[in-house]
Amino acid sequence: MKIDFSKDKDGLVPAIIQDAETRNVLMLGYMNEEALEKTKETKKVTFFSRSKQRLWTKGEESGNFLHLIDLKVDCDNDTLLISVNPEGPTCHTGTDTCWGENNTSEMTFLATLEEVIADRRSNPENEKSYVASLFRSGMNKIAQKVGEEAVEVVIEAKDENDDLFLNESADLLFHYLILLQAKGYRLSDVTRILSSRHSK
Repeated sequence: MKIDFSKDKDGLVPAIIQDAETRNVLMLGYMNEEALEKTKETKKVTFFSRSKQRLWTKGEESGNFLHLIDLKVDCDNDTLLISVNPEGPTCHTGTDTCWGENNTSEMTFLATLEEVIADRRSNPENEKSYVASLFRSGMNKIAQKVGEEAVEVVIEAKDENDDLFLNESADLLFHYLILLQAKGYRLSDVTRILSSRHSK
């Protein structure tokens, strides 16, 4: 990765910060060579603060660090795109992004749902939980439910009721997430395979 720091008289390049999971842009900062090297070394995003005139690691006071996932440079070699896993809100005002937006997506909700399912799997004695009851019933019951929901999706796909089709699709995805965890996997294990196929 070659970055041209010479285009700016202060030796700075813009660094666009993007959530690696949601793909939302969180903030814009500036880096010099030293800030970039420290970011690579510590795996915590560090900028050059133009107001403080020093290196500044995001989160050094608030604890809301930006954990480095990936670094890319643009076609002109003078702008960075940095993928991160944010720890807490990014903006100093307390919002998720510096534009006041919520850093959420449908995929974020699926991750939350997977955590709920994992909790039910770890606590199958919860008699009020439908998911816990499926885990208590075992693999055959869980696999059977996925099969039943898949058939219902196919049936509704042939009709004209989009609401029923979408609801049955949601039921199928929900039970599939349960089946994945019963087998010891997460949705990310499946998407990783799809991604590798796409890249070939």
